[in-house]
Amino acid sequence: MPLFKKRTVGKPGEWYYCLEHQKVEEGPDCPNKDRFGPYTSRTEAEHAMATARERNLQWENDPKWHDAPDGDGDGERRGEG
Repeated sequence: MPLFKKRTVGKPGEWYYCLEHQKVEEGPDCPNKDRFGPYTSRTEAEHAMATARERNLQWENDPKWHDAPDGDGDGERRGEG
């Protein structure tokens, strides 16, 4: 039996969405690598996957994160033609 038990970090009243078990948890039941959160409410944690999809879509469509398609952006090579 190990002398020290490895603990996850978090507090009761904080809500998480576990990616491995696909469920909402209060406090940290699963490791950080397997969860989204903390959220302030159970409802917010229940919508974690939808929130992630929305944020990914916003990021994918954000022009400041993508190079200009016609080569007008910084980083354009000079002298080629």
